[in-house]
Amino acid sequence: MSSSRERIEQAKAAWGQVQNQYQRRADLIPNLVEVARRYLQHEAQTLEAVIAARNQARSAEQTAAGNPLNAGALGALAGAEQLLGGALGKLFAVVEDYPDLKADQNMRELSEELTSTENRVGFARQAYNDHVLEFNDAAAQFPTLVIARLFNFQPQAMLESTTSAVEREAIRISM
Repeated sequence: MSSSRERIEQAKAAWGQVQNQYQRRADLIPNLVEVARRYLQHEAQTLEAVIAARNQARSAEQTAAGNPLNAGALGALAGAEQLLGGALGKLFAVVEDYPDLKADQNMRELSEELTSTENRVGFARQAYNDHVLEFNDAAAQFPTLVIARLFNFQPQAMLESTTSAVEREAIRISM
């Protein structure tokens, strides 16, 4: 049976995987915007919103990285992630109106890579939540409850989905 400290460390390690996927997505977004910019001169506001949302999500992720088990930091991250998801959804809705952009090989590849990364983010978030749940459950049961109280281990925050199942279904990229 793992100790409470080991469970916290496992949750922090799982958080590292979440961070890796957020970084991967953050690295893809400027390339996606640059490809789209060539076709969307009249959609500068949409592109700027995507970059601003990406920067806000990166900032929130970096804040949460300082203490990945902090509920406030994770709540701010969830809000920033929701904003980013909305901005990307708008970008892909605009892309649908530009057949040349939809057909662009770079755009298709970046869109595919972003979709794959979003799946990886979901899996990494789930692994993190599994470790946090395991810690919280163990810390609430005897005899680990005694140790958790002795060392003041608090229940840890989970990473919540930033979109509902309906919203996730709505953002489909078809090239």
